[in-house]
Amino acid sequence: MKILVTGSAGFIGYFLTKKLLERGDEVVGLDNINEYYDINLKYGRLAENGISRKDIRWNTAVQSSKFPNYRFIKLNLEDKREILSLFRKEKFDMVAHLAAQAGVRYSITNPDVYVQSNVNGFLNILEACRHNRIRHLVYASSSSVYGLNEQMPFSVTQNTCHPVSLYAATKKSNELMAHVYSHLFNIPTTGLRFFTVYGPWGRPDMAYFLFADAIMKGEPIIVYNEGKMKRDFTYIDDIVEGFVHVLDQPAEADATWSGLTPGASSSPAPWRIYNLGNDNPVELMDFVREIEFHCGKKAIIEMKEQERSDVLTTWADINELVANFYYKPVTTVQTGLYNFVQWFREYYSIEKYVMNPVKNAS
Repeated sequence: MKILVTGSAGFIGYFLTKKLLERGDEVVGLDNINEYYDINLKYGRLAENGISRKDIRWNTAVQSSKFPNYRFIKLNLEDKREILSLFRKEKFDMVAHLAAQAGVRYSITNPDVYVQSNVNGFLNILEACRHNRIRHLVYASSSSVYGLNEQMPFSVTQNTCHPVSLYAATKKSNELMAHVYSHLFNIPTTGLRFFTVYGPWGRPDMAYFLFADAIMKGEPIIVYNEGKMKRDFTYIDDIVEGFVHVLDQPAEADATWSGLTPGASSSPAPWRIYNLGNDNPVELMDFVREIEFHCGKKAIIEMKEQERSDVLTTWADINELVANFYYKPVTTVQTGLYNFVQWFREYYSIEKYVMNPVKNAS
């Protein structure tokens, strides 16, 4: 298969690209390498897959030195003309769409970039899929879409009409836009609602990364709502394995779907939504203690009130994922955080450790 992976310099994109390459797929990676967080981390991920920083130019394919079946292109999703040209030239079989402006709190202060990347950019991907007979588009949604919903665990059958951040609203819009294109143009699309992904090579604006950084430096960590929050932390390997299971099985129309009792996760069009999480929420303070254990140092904790863009608990109901793909994440938080801290120590001992992540991100 020939697969486009957008966001291939990103956290999930890097690991997904590597997984697909190792199993023999031909992959073209796309990323604009923006400065939302440390670009050296992004270039480091690319280097792990054989893409040299010195060779990267805008809208120019770079051949991997490690994988003969991998090329990388620096390109903006918002550049509709070049996106359409790329699809026409490469004739992809499938698209793994991970590129997006991430971050819940950042969307409060920088809303424009979320609409440009997550809405306009996604529209360009849909248009390119429409005109180029893509067999399957799998895209990243988010557990954030559940918003004010307090029914636990979060199920894809539940209402998601009350998001509490613009980031979540853009991800919900992606699900709706994909449905339109599946309905009108018969494009198989699947949205995966990721639940708090963590692990080596992760994003430095995420809480676990910020915690490890501060603990190592002996600086305070910021904990909201007295730590009385739970997250369904999902290890990167489990996310990638689940993504590949879904990618390999294009969405199909649901013959049992009825407009009289409309299901929220399927359709008479080839459109599906799944949760991809660990199905095991962990209290934030337990998570902090686990990071402390692996770092070998106690955290200095600074408590702050819960922010309006935060939800108290996330918990993935993955029954539909298990039923349709016979797949369930298996990595414990203990194992996942051990792997992360080991990577963290090794990566940042290479040179003087300097990091300037987005502040107070979730």
